[in-house]
Amino acid sequence: MDAKELYERYKQHPVVTTDSRNCPAGSIFIALRGASFNGNQFAKTALEKGCAYAVVDEEAYYCAHDDRYILVDDCLTAFKELAREHRRQFDIPVIGITGTNGKTTTKELVSAVLSECFRVMHTEGNFNNDVGVPKTLLRLQPEHDIAVVEMGASHPGDIQALVDYVEPTCGLITNVGRAHLQGFGSFEGVMRTKGELYDYLSAHDGLTFIDAANEHLVAMAQARNLNRMVSYSADAESAATIEGEVISCAPLLRMAWWTDNGGRHEIQTQLIGTYNVTNVLAAVAIGLHFGVSPTAIDRALAAYHPSNNRSQLTVTPHNQLIVDAYNANPTSMKAAIDNFAFMEVPNKMAILGDMRELGDASAEEHQRIVDMLQAYNLHDVWLVGDAFGATHCPYRKFAHVEDVKEALAACPPHDCYILIKGSNGTRLFELPALL
Repeated sequence: MDAKELYERYKQHPVVTTDSRNCPAGSIFIALRGASFNGNQFAKTALEKGCAYAVVDEEAYYCAHDDRYILVDDCLTAFKELAREHRRQFDIPVIGITGTNGKTTTKELVSAVLSECFRVMHTEGNFNNDVGVPKTLLRLQPEHDIAVVEMGASHPGDIQALVDYVEPTCGLITNVGRAHLQGFGSFEGVMRTKGELYDYLSAHDGLTFIDAANEHLVAMAQARNLNRMVSYSADAESAATIEGEVISCAPLLRMAWWTDNGGRHEIQTQLIGTYNVTNVLAAVAIGLHFGVSPTAIDRALAAYHPSNNRSQLTVTPHNQLIVDAYNANPTSMKAAIDNFAFMEVPNKMAILGDMRELGDASAEEHQRIVDMLQAYNLHDVWLVGDAFGATHCPYRKFAHVEDVKEALAACPPHDCYILIKGSNGTRLFELPALL
């Protein structure tokens, strides 16, 4: 069955599930496969639980005499093509967002700003891969005016595969950095893959929002002859359309933005990190382009509260925590430490976990981080994981997060500002409850 035929079934049963444990009555079950599971094995169960159809891609699980079974060549491909067919029913702006760091925060900020004037459908959480993005697109409904879709990547070609069915009308790359090097092979591989969004926008006359102070993004845009661009920047020398600056970070970011023909606007955000100034400016640029008033933009940005351990300030009875423990790579770790050193607060302490998926560059990148910590004269630093454990530095080291918990129980810190950052696999997100 091809995508158009499948979509006709979907119009009669407009709920898709990929989890046999969650089978709403009348839904369509799509049997996805992974490294440790095969959804085909659960097709029969899904039908028994009330699904109207089960889409499978292995003949061993296909029952030709039961018209509730739909056989396709590949379930993931069918899922993505179904999502693309659904997306094509909506003649609305679709904003694609990718980047090494900040894409989820930027997506949230953009959505908050646009929601001041429009009914916005946006990616929930970090559903930004080849399974999460189709789920996002299938949430589009006739009442939506605009969509904001986050796209992640960890291997070459990932963004090209996503934009081919997201079909963004405009978009932005937050930045390019040294992340997932094991998958990309090199920083150049990161740039090529993230640049696949620019490739699509260039080929389809899409509009690009760009940080004019980011030399990598500017070079990538110039190489693709992008000529429909709206620029923003926190660097006055870049001559961007929308400019901004950091006023303070003590510890929450206070910033200003302005345009050539507009007044100066100051915003007290609920974000931790001077590095978030460009994410905020991206939201300002997109909001202005789509006609959101400056007053409404300021209101939305000031009201936004981060969650999910991203640039989040957590105040406990004993300490103030800068929690950024969802993920970590050399670029985001450097930005977090730069900001922490810049913050005008007393009694600083850092608990940092390993940065994963760096391949052969891991030892060098972790040593660079500890060298940076020493250059900033940060003394109270705890390092967690094997990679940090192999570095040469004077800091306290722990093999696992459980060892950190024991140390905190024995000697809990008080009245400190504590930066907590590491890859999700280091489980540092378990620490705030103890601090």
